[in-house]
Amino acid sequence: MSEPAASGHPGTARIDRWLFAVRLFKSRSLAAQAVTGGRVHVNGERVKPAREVRPGDRVSFTRATVQFECTVAGVPQRRGPAAAAARCYEETPASAARRVEFATRMQLAVGLTPRPSARPDKHERRLLRRLRGRI
Repeated sequence: MSEPAASGHPGTARIDRWLFAVRLFKSRSLAAQAVTGGRVHVNGERVKPAREVRPGDRVSFTRATVQFECTVAGVPQRRGPAAAAARCYEETPASAARRVEFATRMQLAVGLTPRPSARPDKHERRLLRRLRGRI
């Protein structure tokens, strides 16, 4: 016998719980903050953390600077392994293309960043910390 969904309706879940369960956010509180901050949209409208999602809903949010879009394929009972979580949503081809393009731009930026020939000594580390505002 299967367990009932946590939200009370079978096949639905709160948006913040769903985002956490399918491993799109590292914690439920981070997912709730993103939803409350207006970065998460379901079917094109801004939602609150208690909004129920069901299979077929379109979820979009901004992760870093990349817009992520997916369609809900399932609602897991709990946060499980990554392979099971990936089966609960289908990323749109446009979103996947944006993600790949962003990754290639970041790799190019890392390749073009000048690197020092040696590790900084104690004095240089102190200057770097001061420059970055960590002192």
